[in-house]
Amino acid sequence: MAKFLLGVVVGVVVAFVAAVIVVLAIGRLFANKQPTIAANSVLVLSLDGELPETPPVEIPFPFGKSQSVPTVRDVWSSLRQAASDNRIKAVVIQPRHLVAGWGVLQEIRQDLTNFRQSGKPVYALLDNPGSREYYLASAAEKIYLAPEDLLDVKGFHLEEMYFKNTLDKLGIQVQVDHIGRYKDAGDIFTRTNMSPETREVLGEVLDQVYNDFCSTVGAARHKSAADVKALLDMGPFLAAQAKGTGLVDELGYEDQVYGDLKKRLGGEALNKVNIRTYFHAVPARGDRIALLVGEGDIVGGESENSLGSQAVIASGTFSKLVRQVRNDSSVKGVILRIDSPGGDSIASDDILHELKLLSRAKPLVISMSDVAASGGYYVSMTGDPVLSYPDTITGSIGVLYVRPNLHGLYDKLGISDDMMSRGKLADMDSPYIPLSDAARDKLHDLIQSTYVSFVGKVASARKKSFDQIDPIAQGRVWMGAQAQQNGLVDTLGGLDQAIALIRKRAHLSATGETNLVTYPPRRSLLDVIANASTDDMASSAAETKLRKAIPGLPSESFLRGGILRLMPYRVTIQ
Repeated sequence: MAKFLLGVVVGVVVAFVAAVIVVLAIGRLFANKQPTIAANSVLVLSLDGELPETPPVEIPFPFGKSQSVPTVRDVWSSLRQAASDNRIKAVVIQPRHLVAGWGVLQEIRQDLTNFRQSGKPVYALLDNPGSREYYLASAAEKIYLAPEDLLDVKGFHLEEMYFKNTLDKLGIQVQVDHIGRYKDAGDIFTRTNMSPETREVLGEVLDQVYNDFCSTVGAARHKSAADVKALLDMGPFLAAQAKGTGLVDELGYEDQVYGDLKKRLGGEALNKVNIRTYFHAVPARGDRIALLVGEGDIVGGESENSLGSQAVIASGTFSKLVRQVRNDSSVKGVILRIDSPGGDSIASDDILHELKLLSRAKPLVISMSDVAASGGYYVSMTGDPVLSYPDTITGSIGVLYVRPNLHGLYDKLGISDDMMSRGKLADMDSPYIPLSDAARDKLHDLIQSTYVSFVGKVASARKKSFDQIDPIAQGRVWMGAQAQQNGLVDTLGGLDQAIALIRKRAHLSATGETNLVTYPPRRSLLDVIANASTDDMASSAAETKLRKAIPGLPSESFLRGGILRLMPYRVTIQ
């Protein structure tokens, strides 16, 4: 009887999995069917949540809409195409609950500004907006807010989470060594508040975002930066207050937005087309330029091919991707798009080696997104031109070593550890004993050598001396505007500037069309199911939930330990 029941259960499970695969396969067939765009259409830019650089997993539903999430590249491409598409008469942007960094927001806002140069209008409809949503909306000709809504714009703040007291209670001691006065990533384990160095650097980061927001919004709303700063001190705003201060133009709902837009465009009926549909509908054409995306912590080995896993730049997987681009004769040039706080030191060096080989084979330009710091900056040092946004977090040229000592935790749990070793430093990796003086000295020498190598490679790539780079290294984080002043990046700009530069370096016509091809490509859910194990999918889903529950959780690079080229902190400015 038990065997019969087991057979029934297994049969049901197999049938269910088979049904899911069939549905997804049918969905993929429908998803691959190119949609059509009606005349007199309005491109609806619905941006909700993250604005990823790497294409997320695509979930197609048969007889329904694809659940594609537009990437930064998709938004850029869609707005660029829509500007010259006679079927598209206007854009309506509807940003909600954005979690993008300020570099990406500068890219999208500039894309909207460029679209307006076509003479077509951009309207913005806000829903419970904060500073990010309002920053994008300020690029619009008209901003709408529902009469009972709230404009939650009130300035900016950031805060850091520290775990020392928690670790003390658990009996865990974390031993940290670093090279660079500002390389204070280990402070989250050893302190309960910001160091003077952290407070100094983060103050400058906050100032850059605050001042850029006020000047950009002020110019768009016909106010001075000082006026906007004064208004921020009065926020948040009820809808009527927001209109009274000139921060929004109209109080109304979606039907009123499209009613006003219909009048603005001559009174003809309008068709809505979502950006998710539009970027699938517009055929790719022009010279193939690879957009090679490195997003997430830098780690060694291969990345998981699973649903919901944290974005990482795994050296083995990414190196294969670099070689694929290098060997593709149809690719005329490459834009390396980096969004990474760094990570494993050896993995960073492996990736840089492959990128240097790519640079010798094809024209290459580096485009920094929200973050390109520490290891993320290191892999950018191919010697090719580097571009960043004014609000890109970059630099952090420094090295650290993190090692936990779990002896106290073992004692609390009643665990004993008995060991033997041969060799003076054989036990330096044991989590049960503190580092000896000899082990500390050895590790310090190792990270000192790694730091010298890091500075040396930056100096070589930036065509400067070691002594010129060392004072602006020291693990210090810079914003893109300051990094350019210090010679750490060449130009401030985004995808448009990177494309213009790569076309010039590839000897392509300055006015020619560009087909920006993303590597890695978008994957479907069917691809993930076919290539990932059940354990991988379960563990990645659990990790995603944990990181959402505890936003300050240390990165995967920290948890793996070792010698790290990692940014000192995760900066989220609210």
